[in-house]
Amino acid sequence: ANNTSGSYVDKLTLLNSGNATFAGTVSDSKGNLRSIPKNSKTSSYTLTAADAGKCISTDSGVTVPTTTMAEGDAVTIYNNSGSAITITQGSSFTLNNSADATTGNRTLAGRGIATIWFVGTGDGVISGSGLS
Repeated sequence: ANNTSGSYVDKLTLLNSGNATFAGTVSDSKGNLRSIPKNSKTSSYTLTAADAGKCISTDSGVTVPTTTMAEGDAVTIYNNSGSAITITQGSSFTLNNSADATTGNRTLAGRGIATIWFVGTGDGVISGSGLS
């Protein structure tokens, strides 16, 4: 609508191209779309579907199970400790290392960060800093 009376201000503009312009914050059920929500853990943790699009900040190991994430999902893991942790390839899941195409468990160094992008429900590719 056009602001002809001066009684309101346009907050959302939808264009014929399908693009949109927002005057404020754009968010969904996980929060602001310009940030990566943090999920803090202090013990061994197995990823859940709700972790898609989040960063798991942990000082313990993380397991990546099969059929939990959908194709195109991504999860970042931050090792919030000074010691290495293990990112475990769950049963029937294939965790591909982008650096050398190997599969299996990965070690994430202290203060290291890695992201897993899910190719499908049974496999993903991991890359990051401090990852071996």
